[in-house]
Amino acid sequence: MKSGFVAVVGRPNVGKSTLVNTLVGTKVAITSPRPQTTRNTVRGVVTVPDEFQAVFVDTPGLHKPKNALGERLNHVVYGTLSDADCILFLLDATAPIGRGDRLIAARLGEAGSPVIVIVNKTDIASRAQVVAQLTEASKWGFAAYVPTSALTGEGIDPIGHELNALLPEGPLYFPAGMVTDQPESFLTRELIREAFLTKLEQELPHSLTVDVREIEQRPDGTVYVDAALIVERSSQKPIVIGKGGAMLRDCGTRAREELEKLFGERVYLDLRVKVEKDWQRKPELLDRLGFE
Repeated sequence: MKSGFVAVVGRPNVGKSTLVNTLVGTKVAITSPRPQTTRNTVRGVVTVPDEFQAVFVDTPGLHKPKNALGERLNHVVYGTLSDADCILFLLDATAPIGRGDRLIAARLGEAGSPVIVIVNKTDIASRAQVVAQLTEASKWGFAAYVPTSALTGEGIDPIGHELNALLPEGPLYFPAGMVTDQPESFLTRELIREAFLTKLEQELPHSLTVDVREIEQRPDGTVYVDAALIVERSSQKPIVIGKGGAMLRDCGTRAREELEKLFGERVYLDLRVKVEKDWQRKPELLDRLGFE
């Protein structure tokens, strides 16, 4: 039996979380068109009986940090690389390989773990774009190269074949059938945040986080969730609430529906909006809000 931890890395918005969800077969990481949607390491587990168990570690996109949160996100990625038995390095097939990709490739070349390059978004890229990406990336000399659409699932099976060849012999880290080790509080926070990400404009998605205060199952079976939406400035609070409460109501309904899928029960979601000035720049607030 082979097993190991597989770091999933790349620039922001290349499809890392979508790929992890597709590999696992269910949602363990939130997705949105916004860069830096992922803010923590998220583990998804795939077990193929008698062959291998891969523990995928979805990481924040590597980027030039602008504040304390950005610095922590990059540290999370680099720490993950040091523990990885194998690395999936995602490239966006629709965009030319850039300086950021080359910097990541150089860092991975020093990591010492086998690297599988995933040329993602083949569903919307031309054949010429995919070939150009594979040709350019092949100069790095990594272990394998796989064109894939994380969104449609095309090219997913070859990733499994490559992992089976590259992972070391090892134990089952998690029971077969377990798909994530994330606690319900973390998944709850992320599903609420996801519901707001696609609706909020400009810089506000990056200024928003969620503090889950309580999750309680009541005698009638309903799951009560008490959560605060945290923004950085007073001027952002009415934007999150929306005219007549429309944004809070609509996104809250979307979040509640996703939470009911998670818990398998009716959910009462108690949401409020709170201002924590410049929370992204304050290490003590980052600690309290659960950022690694």
